[in-house]
Amino acid sequence: MTQPTDRLWGARFKSGPSAALAALSRCPDRYFQLAPYDLAGSRAHARELQRAGLLDEAETQRMLEAINGIDDDFRAGRITPTADDEDVHTFIERVLTERLGALGGKLRAGRSRNDQASNDLRLFLRDHARKLAQQVLDLQDALVEQAEQHVETICPGFTHLQQAQPITFAHQLLAHGQAMLRDVQRLVDWDARSALSPLGAAAMAGSAIARQPQQSAHEMGYSAPCENSIDAVASRDHVAEFLFVASMLGINISRLSEEFCLWSSRQFRWIDLDDAYATGSSIMPQKKNPDIAELSRGKAGRLIGNLTGLLSTLKSLPLSYNRDLSEDKNEVLDTLETLGLVLPAMAGMVRTMRVRTDELRRQAPLGFTLATEVADWLAVRGVPFKEAHEITGALVRACEEQDIELWEASPATLADIDARLTPDVRDSLTLEAAIAARSGWGGTAPERVREQIARLKSALEGQREWTANYTGPRL
Repeated sequence: MTQPTDRLWGARFKSGPSAALAALSRCPDRYFQLAPYDLAGSRAHARELQRAGLLDEAETQRMLEAINGIDDDFRAGRITPTADDEDVHTFIERVLTERLGALGGKLRAGRSRNDQASNDLRLFLRDHARKLAQQVLDLQDALVEQAEQHVETICPGFTHLQQAQPITFAHQLLAHGQAMLRDVQRLVDWDARSALSPLGAAAMAGSAIARQPQQSAHEMGYSAPCENSIDAVASRDHVAEFLFVASMLGINISRLSEEFCLWSSRQFRWIDLDDAYATGSSIMPQKKNPDIAELSRGKAGRLIGNLTGLLSTLKSLPLSYNRDLSEDKNEVLDTLETLGLVLPAMAGMVRTMRVRTDELRRQAPLGFTLATEVADWLAVRGVPFKEAHEITGALVRACEEQDIELWEASPATLADIDARLTPDVRDSLTLEAAIAARSGWGGTAPERVREQIARLKSALEGQREWTANYTGPRL
């Protein structure tokens, strides 16, 4: 008579694995945090076994009670994996059989670690996509709060990191808000594509026992089961896509971080960081460093690396399942842990910053940022823009030579450059006039910015509803 083994795969082997194999094969401890999701799949599978006739009603009830007890005990820390538990599936089956005896061993029928592993990570990602979105929304709230205070705060706008045109500071902040709005939209889109259950695929060909995966999919909050059992266990594009969305979010955070590094510098002097969200130097007592921004900017490289790492793992893998795929969880867990640190810190830094409105206004016209107003003024009066551009360039050169600003040019200077450049042009050469002129959709005029804030807040509320209305297993 054969002797049972605690391993899920050892039946045909005469001896156990070498120490080296066991060490390589055992999953990292951080992977065991997927236990609640494995237990959620186990509940659905127990009901599937009842439908298939392998469990009667009483056995199913005992199984579900044991699964719920394991879930409670794991969360409370009353049970933990041992060094001999190769992975979360082995851990749960061990505890289940300890509590139910032979009945616990029945749960493995009709499923494989292959479809279990895929299901666990899908459930984990769908759940954590909402948690990640909520953290992004907290940062968005901070951006909106600051924007609402600075709808009429005028500052320089930049292209090529050179002062370009005056804008409102709220408009600059909301540009970052729009990018992060799309990050959450990408999570919503990702979730719609990823809401397919792999349970029932078993090892790769489908299950001869669990033949109603539509019902178990519904019980776990999926829209349907995967169409193809091979694809169900072999694909990880949903993981790669999640990591791309996270990487894009990291890049957008890094761009905001770079602005904070600039704005808080002595050269810019746009903002002051709250002491609770800045650090000092170990040797230079005067320093106040934007470490949150710098650390967050650096973490973007880590997020990109996680995406690249998984893509490299997936490249050229033959169908269907290969053990290489166990690497998928490492990148996901690291990415979520990283963003879980970055996003609250960024939200706090944004929310508590103090904006130097007077300094922003002082810098807004420097570098001839109102030059475009001259060209536009001429164009509105029928001057071809090619000529208007040349005339304005000549005016800028003249003002540079005289060390004056555009609005200080005398009528004689204007007339010498071009007869069509009359003194009336100076009415357009104020910061308020330049801002008010940009009143088209998406422009920086205060009334447009207020409308943009209202639309953004409405969109964010819709995204909050998405995070709250998750139909997956409650964990």
